[in-house]
Amino acid sequence: MVVKKSQQRLGFKTGEYVVYPAHGVGVIVSIEEQEVAGLTLELFVISFEQDKLTLRVPTAKIKSVGMRKLAEEDMVTQALTTVTGRARVKRTMWSRRAQEYEAKINSGDLIAISEVVRDLYRSEEQPEQSYSERQLFEQAMDRMSREIGAVNRLTLTEAVQLIEKNLAKSPKRSKTDAAEPESDEEAAA
Repeated sequence: MVVKKSQQRLGFKTGEYVVYPAHGVGVIVSIEEQEVAGLTLELFVISFEQDKLTLRVPTAKIKSVGMRKLAEEDMVTQALTTVTGRARVKRTMWSRRAQEYEAKINSGDLIAISEVVRDLYRSEEQPEQSYSERQLFEQAMDRMSREIGAVNRLTLTEAVQLIEKNLAKSPKRSKTDAAEPESDEEAAA
């Protein structure tokens, strides 16, 4: 294995935070060349400290896997605005909704992730969530807070507090709001 002299490839450089959809926010620690099955591959080595995980992604595959730079400030603002909205929960079976939430979380799209946080958020006065709802909420909250924290240079705790402060601004939800049907406009979006 040979570590490349150049520390930049395809607009990404070592030391830069990136979003890898399946794992969230990581940092590029190096760009290496490695021989695999007789072929020399150039790889981004990405460290995900929170998961104690190191990922090697071929530079040619970054588009297909959806790796991207951190969101811009305006995207963070839009995500925080999204969580202040009214929850939009479809009247479909939980298993179907859970699949949709999982797909949004793994898309790596900050706005889609913020929609999951908004839709699954429960305040203290609201009924308990099921275990699977709580797991999905925590996964989405973790992804969202890590990216917002990296963009705004906040600790994870500060990022979570910022999101919770915005969630508190959302319209108070009653039990009847929890399964509100979508309007035609929302269904088309």
